Amino acid sequence: MTAKSAAAAAGATVYGHPRQGPGRELKKAVEGYWKGRIDADALHNTAARLRAATWRSLAEAGIDEVPTGDFSYYDHVLDTTVMVGAIPARHRAAVRADTLDGYFAMARGTQDVAPLEMTKWFDTNYHYLVPELGPDTVFAANPVKQLAELGEARALGLAARPVLVGPVTYLLLSKPAPGVPADFDPLTLLDRLLPVYAEVLADLRAAGAAWVQLDEPALVQDRTPAELDAAARAYRDLGGLGDRPRLLVASYFDRLGDALPVLAKAPVEGLALDFTGAAAANLDAVAAVGGLPGKRLVAGVVDGRNVWVNDLAQSLGTLGTLLGLADRVDVAASCSLLHVPLDAAAERDIDPQILRWLSFARQKTAEIVTLAKGLSRGTDAITAELAANRAALAGRAASPITRDPAVRARAAAVTAADTRRSQPYRERAAAQRALLGLPLLPTTTIGSFPQTGELRTARADLRAGRIDAADYEERIRAEIQEVISFQEKAGLDVLVHGEPERNDMVQYFAEQLTGYLATQHGWVQSYGTRYVRPPILAGDISRPEPMTVRWTTYAQSLTSRPVKGMLTGPVTMLAWSFVRDDQPLADTARQVALALRDEVTDLEAAGTSVIQVDEPALRETLPLRAADRPAYLAWATEAFRLSTAGVRPDTQIHTHMCYAEFSDIVRAIDDLDADVISLEAARSHMQVARELAAHGYPREAGPGVYDIHSPRVPSAEEAAALLRTGLEAIPAERLWVNPDCGLKTRGWPETRASLENLVTAARTVRAQLAQL
Repeated sequence: MTAKSAAAAAGATVYGHPRQGPGRELKKAVEGYWKGRIDADALHNTAARLRAATWRSLAEAGIDEVPTGDFSYYDHVLDTTVMVGAIPARHRAAVRADTLDGYFAMARGTQDVAPLEMTKWFDTNYHYLVPELGPDTVFAANPVKQLAELGEARALGLAARPVLVGPVTYLLLSKPAPGVPADFDPLTLLDRLLPVYAEVLADLRAAGAAWVQLDEPALVQDRTPAELDAAARAYRDLGGLGDRPRLLVASYFDRLGDALPVLAKAPVEGLALDFTGAAAANLDAVAAVGGLPGKRLVAGVVDGRNVWVNDLAQSLGTLGTLLGLADRVDVAASCSLLHVPLDAAAERDIDPQILRWLSFARQKTAEIVTLAKGLSRGTDAITAELAANRAALAGRAASPITRDPAVRARAAAVTAADTRRSQPYRERAAAQRALLGLPLLPTTTIGSFPQTGELRTARADLRAGRIDAADYEERIRAEIQEVISFQEKAGLDVLVHGEPERNDMVQYFAEQLTGYLATQHGWVQSYGTRYVRPPILAGDISRPEPMTVRWTTYAQSLTSRPVKGMLTGPVTMLAWSFVRDDQPLADTARQVALALRDEVTDLEAAGTSVIQVDEPALRETLPLRAADRPAYLAWATEAFRLSTAGVRPDTQIHTHMCYAEFSDIVRAIDDLDADVISLEAARSHMQVARELAAHGYPREAGPGVYDIHSPRVPSAEEAAALLRTGLEAIPAERLWVNPDCGLKTRGWPETRASLENLVTAARTVRAQLAQL
């Protein structure tokens, strides 16, 4: 096929789209359903309207083939679990009684039944529900959702491509079900799962699907020969089916590596590859395998995970090279647009000069369409777009906003001594115990307390001018007083001020640091109905003045018990922001770390003896390829130590991590040199405690005994049982008792009951230990 005819065939598409709607209508509808304010029909109608509006918007923008099936009430991996009939035994009765309520029970749990475990989707801040499988798992096709959404799009007269999680990735992301031996490999179920996928594909073909996309992002990670053989077998079998749509196998987030030859040889009609960032290596890899003759190539040249405008000329160069390597080249984002906000045009408070640098989902869609047009018709067809793009890129590169000489000089002057505490842990621990005087199994929380409607209203009133700063601050004082009073009455040992003044654990700090931009409407889904507004890191970082000292010291004035200072760590400040793409992440991390170091030392000077620097994103940001991890972990752990190493030995440094697989970073957790770490453990049944013990982790740890992402209240007996399990791995003198994560999203009634049960559990186990 000639380059000219390939160019003529170029189209524009996306893999997925933000689900929430411009006003977060989906979040409001789902939460309204949970609270009984609307019924199931109203929820379904809202969802259908949002899907239709999304598809129409994409088609009107010039997208040739819209995705279906990527929409979800909670999580697309959970949707796949339903599609293949892998419902955990404990949830089957609920699903049989009511499909929708059973679905949400799997996601959130009930008072009597625990939900599925939740963890990060590769190296993003999106969370998925982990499938639970075992040797007795029986799969059964249930593509009702996928067929319905395809039918809705086709009824609008649109070319639609269903998007499914691929069978290999689904199994690789699964874990052994409770009671199944930990060494069970879900991939052994592949031959049992493939006939179910075959049935789903046949049903979609019968419903009018010309193409179906099967997402296999797990193949961009390091894979064993056996796993690569499984992928080859899966697509040999699915590709060999007689009655099926054409198959587009998609990967994203990194380079395919050894999996590329496997997929290139597979009897499928198309591959979708990422060509941004580290995945740009896919370009040479495609050439090295002799191209993709006979296949459609969907080229992800627009970054689907960051918010900076695309370099159109550079992307056209990549696309031009690809034209000779496949029968057809289409243009797409590097991954689903789920990971970026909806529309930069909605931002009214960002400087128009800076706004031209930004590209959210709708702007990225326009970039994709422009590139497809340029590829098909030549650059003369997009002259104006190219000129505007060059001007935006040049304006950002030359802007003084991006560079602060003083910040850069300070970062360059950092030495190794700045990243080490003055005494080793054992000596520090003795000094801290003498100062704090805490009991065995000390109790605490992670930081935030419920963000009530009254608090959110107060912030909105302040922004709108309905109340003044003095009135707002009085409300914050009252909330802190209530939080401190409750914690004292409940019997917690180390208190927190509850963070009532904070909108988000990253955004709150970003709004007080130079170099960051905040959005008003830049919502991105983190999990379920939890949406965040990641700030945008546009320039060099510094801290003009203290950020947390005032409210922390006020809380401490209300009690004789220690109150933790609460900060967000440098890696998480990067991971939960849209970061700069014009300098190495390590350089940005060092700047953030120095700003936080100033805050830590100011907290200590103000009398704060316990300071928590949260790093929940340390594991999340771990590169997907093992070869890339040592360099990342070196700068990430150094940044944390730079933030915290300037304090006295008797100041206790805590950190916190949640909802990730920790086995890959246990050594890095040790390298942080924090005195105490709290981690998610309730849903994973204390697995992390065993991992810490296997590593020989020498410091104090608080594996969570209360799953805060479920509305259920754990009983004191349940918390005590988890605590005893933790004691099997961690000695009592180094074990803390705490929830999995912050309590911001919970309501006060369940928070009170759960924390009271947590304290009761700790006291019960303390008494039992005293009798030994």
